[in-house]
Amino acid sequence: MDIMTISNNREAISKISQAKVPTSWGDFICHVFQSKIDAIEHLAFVKGDVENNENVLVRIHSECITGDIFHSRKCDCGDQLGRAMDAIAKDGGIFIYLRGHEGRGIGIGAKIKAYSLQEQGLDTVQANEELGFPVDDRNYEIAALILQEFKVGSIELITNNMNKVEEVESFGIKVAKRISLIPNITNENLSYLKTKNAKLGHLIEGVDS
Repeated sequence: MDIMTISNNREAISKISQAKVPTSWGDFICHVFQSKIDAIEHLAFVKGDVENNENVLVRIHSECITGDIFHSRKCDCGDQLGRAMDAIAKDGGIFIYLRGHEGRGIGIGAKIKAYSLQEQGLDTVQANEELGFPVDDRNYEIAALILQEFKVGSIELITNNMNKVEEVESFGIKVAKRISLIPNITNENLSYLKTKNAKLGHLIEGVDS
């Protein structure tokens, strides 16, 4: 099914629940949306009055079990989650958590296989290719649909990924501003961050390609 067709079809997702969720960053309203394409459930943590507003602060975050939950030092995902939630808790906005995006779309099992290949000297892009996967198999139509549900006029997108900006805009969401996320650079993730700059179109401050 064509991505653009899905993104323009409001019936491709349905909101199945919402409730107040207190977090270490503050209190949010958590909205759960289910894709009718693959039945995966995605989350939107909302702070403040965002509906029908312009320049809404938004983070579209890809699920990363190793980084988000277990704080793996091989990536910057957990740090990105925390810093984005900090910003949205302070200024209001929407944190969209896209499930099914693990390992840029290859799943947790394959991602750990890719980790093993990286230990043998491949970078994150080469490891995906060695396993027969696309370099990045994610798309953001569900995020666009969720933003349409909140009727936001334009967003300020928290991301270092220029491809994400372009794809979100291709679904009709106006990105008024891109806000960088400065990473916590470690010995374990420096090579990964450099590869994201050099091969994946990211603009990560403080990291040379």
